[in-house]
Amino acid sequence: MRMGWSFVLGGMLLATSHLSLAQSNAVSLDRVVAIVDKDVVLESELNGRKASIMERLKGQYQQLPPEDVLNKQILDQLILERIELGMAERYEIKVDEAEIDEAIGRVLQKNQITLAQLESDLRTQGLTIEGLRKQMRSELTISHLQQGVVNSRIKVTDQDINNFLASSDGKYATSPDFHIGHILIAVSSSADADAIAAAEKQANEIYQKLQGGSDFSQMAISFSNDQAALQGGDIGWRKLAQLPELFGNQMAELPVGQVSKPFRSGAGFHILKNIEQRGGGEQLVEQTHARHILVKTSEIMDDAQAREKLLGLKARIEKGEDFAKLARENSEDTGSMLSGGDLGWSMPGMFVAEFEDALKNTSINSISRPFKSQFGWHILQVLERRKEDMSDKMKRNQAANVLRSRRFDEEFQLWLTQIREEAYVEVKL
Repeated sequence: MRMGWSFVLGGMLLATSHLSLAQSNAVSLDRVVAIVDKDVVLESELNGRKASIMERLKGQYQQLPPEDVLNKQILDQLILERIELGMAERYEIKVDEAEIDEAIGRVLQKNQITLAQLESDLRTQGLTIEGLRKQMRSELTISHLQQGVVNSRIKVTDQDINNFLASSDGKYATSPDFHIGHILIAVSSSADADAIAAAEKQANEIYQKLQGGSDFSQMAISFSNDQAALQGGDIGWRKLAQLPELFGNQMAELPVGQVSKPFRSGAGFHILKNIEQRGGGEQLVEQTHARHILVKTSEIMDDAQAREKLLGLKARIEKGEDFAKLARENSEDTGSMLSGGDLGWSMPGMFVAEFEDALKNTSINSISRPFKSQFGWHILQVLERRKEDMSDKMKRNQAANVLRSRRFDEEFQLWLTQIREEAYVEVKL
């Protein structure tokens, strides 16, 4: 039996066993232990959360904190959750069922169990899958709130980015990563000239075979004396600063997919392969210039009607009517309708998955078939495609992300302190 289920969602610990029967079937004797703005925390919740945490801590520590200390810490946690859920409601943050399904799927995969086994384990603790889904919804809602609000408080200026990129720390963080393959033909430190020549000859023969199309992994397994030989010579991802200088000099000039000529070190003769590379050099990104028409569903426009309307508009455009004019007259995307549905140039990842798929599968000047996204029904037209070197922009975005990540924890704690001070809280313990 699996007891005390706990899952991590959005960086927060979810302990499901606090969803006790006492909480789900609260009786009139249940006592309010804290008033938080317009909400309350019940004694059953405090006791349920405490039982869950004590069960988890017993497996990690021999001595637990005193009960009064534990009660205060847990109550503070519950109070903060109430404050955050209240804020999320005011911000109208919603978590849909599909996101909860994905979270449960990750739990099943991590614990290598089926949904039926999870439901059975929950029942042994007096819990239900519905209760678990409710708690997951709360945790995901709080996570979305934290990410959105805290990130909006973090300001990274162009000067911040410039300073970071100029620092040794910044140069390391934004330097390219190389996925490296390695073949070593070892040479003993006591080897004579004939042994060295034989090793060099073997290395050159392997290099020629690789140039002729032989598989690098197979050659590494067959001939390499390196510890990673049985992994096909794969030594994983490395930055140049993490490599011996001799290796770094070779990798810096080695195109993706290519192998180095054999080179000598004290250990023998080496051949390196640049299997993959992240960052560095020219970063060509395919951009797409497109326009679209959006029709939203409503009480008076269901999915079938929205799709039929767009099929009609598609037919009119293909007969010669102006896309831009029809977009201004029919599209419900307020951000693009006035410009004839024009979305400008976009890069991969800018739109939701359904829109990205339609962009990718629509040829230039063609009109897509109607497709549905979370925003409604669309048709789109691809006007142009181009490849743009985004290396500098990508490096600056990477630097900005590193700076935001470093500042998040400090800003997060400041925000928690602020919302706790601004909330009305009355503790009744």
